[in-house]
Amino acid sequence: MRILFGDLLDSITLAAKDILGKALTGVYLHGSLAMGCFNPEKSDIDLILVINGEMTDRQKRQFMETVAELNARAPKKGLELSVVKEDVCGHFVYPTPFELHFSPAHLKWWQDDPEGYIQRMKGTDPDLAAHFTIMRKYGIVLAGAAVEEVFGEVPREAYLDSIRQDVVNAREDVLDNPVYVILNLCRVAAYVEENLILSKQQGGEWGLDHLPERYHFILRGALESYQSETVTELDAGLSQEFCREMLGRIV
Repeated sequence: MRILFGDLLDSITLAAKDILGKALTGVYLHGSLAMGCFNPEKSDIDLILVINGEMTDRQKRQFMETVAELNARAPKKGLELSVVKEDVCGHFVYPTPFELHFSPAHLKWWQDDPEGYIQRMKGTDPDLAAHFTIMRKYGIVLAGAAVEEVFGEVPREAYLDSIRQDVVNAREDVLDNPVYVILNLCRVAAYVEENLILSKQQGGEWGLDHLPERYHFILRGALESYQSETVTELDAGLSQEFCREMLGRIV
């Protein structure tokens, strides 16, 4: 199967193998690129690296130097990845510990203070419950063991808490990022009401089939904007009304 940005993914995978060696269990793609709804103008590339031992500070520095360089070759929203230990994947832990994380939001921190980044970019991340759930349904192996051999089942309550946290401030966030918030609310509702694990695009399509017709205008606008290079103007008042109703259904 040919994957968009295959050369970039190959470079990341090769670097992980070279730097981590036998400590690397696998490299896994999730998110919109794995789910078939990637938009180079509006999507990032989501990766999970799984290790079976400790990642030394030297390895972290080497890997971060490579990731920061490769991020410049990524689409507009860049790379987002986490390094996690195998034992918290197979026997899921929530909130999930991670050994290292990178996103463009942290690029300046890395550039300004690489030593501090290496020492402090470690902790727990509730978002990993959502990432692992998506991984089990849609994930693509770039290197290493099969997804089902590495990622155990995520309990419903952990996944639900993870995706609810992502929308808890929807009424405020929708003013700055309406497309993301509206589509995300739809996919959370689809899980709460029907146990469906959907992409943002699939969530919006679910919304058109299941939510009141008065919201269809903003749902279509959000989908159009998500799928294209254009930015569709969405009614702010209606968007906030939509958020209030959806939060009442899912929180």
